[in-house]
Amino acid sequence: MEKSVLTTGEIAQYCKVNFRTVIRWIKRGHLKAYQLPGRGDNRVEVGDFLRFLKQHNMPVPGEFQRPAPRVLIVDDDQSAARAIQRVLHRAGFETQVAFDGFSAGALMESFAPDVMTLDLRMPGLGGLEVLGFVRGHPRLQGTKIIVVSGLSRARLDEALAKGADEVLEKPFDNAVLAEKVSRLAGVEARALAEVETIEN
Repeated sequence: MEKSVLTTGEIAQYCKVNFRTVIRWIKRGHLKAYQLPGRGDNRVEVGDFLRFLKQHNMPVPGEFQRPAPRVLIVDDDQSAARAIQRVLHRAGFETQVAFDGFSAGALMESFAPDVMTLDLRMPGLGGLEVLGFVRGHPRLQGTKIIVVSGLSRARLDEALAKGADEVLEKPFDNAVLAEKVSRLAGVEARALAEVETIEN
């Protein structure tokens, strides 16, 4: 079972400092804590500890590091797919690319992505068919799907009606893509150094 609360001694061990240093961080308001009734011992919520580490550019202990969320990029346009992949790599995601609907179906099983970006216009098995396959598969129904397409708003609305969680029109900027995928994956979006547009 994962810990939700830490003692000052545990924090001192994680940060490789004396526990008195941790007490000072708390007294100075750098690290949010609460005291146990009657004893006066400090306790720190794990979320507050991780925020403290982030604010002070300190390393996160291994046991608190989550694996990078996985994104499957499905687009028959290789340049568009690679561009999306670059954006999501910079945003901290693990990615794989499928250039057609059949490959996407196979990778859904082996790669087990948290999120899929899905183009609608593809030869063979189209985007709406891939969407229907994922939503009809008991083991894949938890996968979040964002349709990324240059087709009409009516087609994007059709994708939403058939089970897409989110849609994004091409062209779009990288920050919007990263923010939407991060939200679907349940993680905080990383700021992107540069903003480009992908028009394909």
